[in-house]
Amino acid sequence: MYPIKLKPILKQHIWGGDTLLEIKRGQYLRVDKSKTYGESWDVSGIEGNISVISNGFLKGNNLQEATEVYMGELVGESVFERYGIEFPLLLKTLYCKDKTSVQVHPDDDLAAERHQSCGKTEMWYIVDAEPGALLHIGFKDPKITREQYIEAVAKGTIAEVIEPVSVKAGDTFLIPSGTVHSISGGVTLVEIQQPIDLTYRIFDWNRVDSNGKSRELHTAYAVDAIDFSSNVAACRRDYKARTNEAVEVAKCDYFTCNILKVEGSTERNLGSLDSFVLYYCTEGDVEIITDDGTETLRKGEVVLIPAEANEITIKGTATLLEYYVD
Repeated sequence: MYPIKLKPILKQHIWGGDTLLEIKRGQYLRVDKSKTYGESWDVSGIEGNISVISNGFLKGNNLQEATEVYMGELVGESVFERYGIEFPLLLKTLYCKDKTSVQVHPDDDLAAERHQSCGKTEMWYIVDAEPGALLHIGFKDPKITREQYIEAVAKGTIAEVIEPVSVKAGDTFLIPSGTVHSISGGVTLVEIQQPIDLTYRIFDWNRVDSNGKSRELHTAYAVDAIDFSSNVAACRRDYKARTNEAVEVAKCDYFTCNILKVEGSTERNLGSLDSFVLYYCTEGDVEIITDDGTETLRKGEVVLIPAEANEITIKGTATLLEYYVD
């Protein structure tokens, strides 16, 4: 099986802009350019938003159809045994022209109880950040109590108790379920997460939409989902990239992420992973070569390497994010 490309699915958000249209330019998009887009779902197996293959003999089939036919050859035998035909990750590109809401995601147990779904742990890689851009992760006071949090929500002062952190390109954060967080305007990032679109909105900066309406808040749901101990220090992932060598950045129960800086040519032996591999190009461009085909990967693009591809060659100059299920 050859390196597979997929059509991005753009999502409108009140905090989005037009930057994603530029990032995803040329990737088989048909969108209303007058809308503001905050997310591109680059690899998705979520019902109603299943990615469609855009190259090769599988072109026009969606990811679930391909998995149903090729099973472990595509996603890995252990991955297929665990997840079946449901693709186990959701990979996104986000551009925030304005702030996202202050929000939290439930863990697996709470999500199963309330929504019959998995929870949402995610990871962010900052592709670009304008001067002064911030994330908010966790609380300023590591000893904040549930009661103090509820009081801040009631008074509308939640923005005063969440922890701001300045960011720059290359910064990385693993955001476990239960972590209160928000992204400020001027940030472009890549997000890998569990395959669920499930968010509890806590505070939306007193913002209204074009019709003068506020977005729904999920105050009661959120309070039981929060891990009050989660903070910036626990979420930040430091690493030192090395040329032509995959360096682990983050690892959890749901995915592993490596960073790979390519200069010239490098080979990756993937046979021991028993998993598909996703490559996201954050800068530069490369050719990815397998026994069954070659694909060019440019900035803002993603390619899926089937699990049966034991060895690949990567040629060019680029920074790649490498994701797989361990």
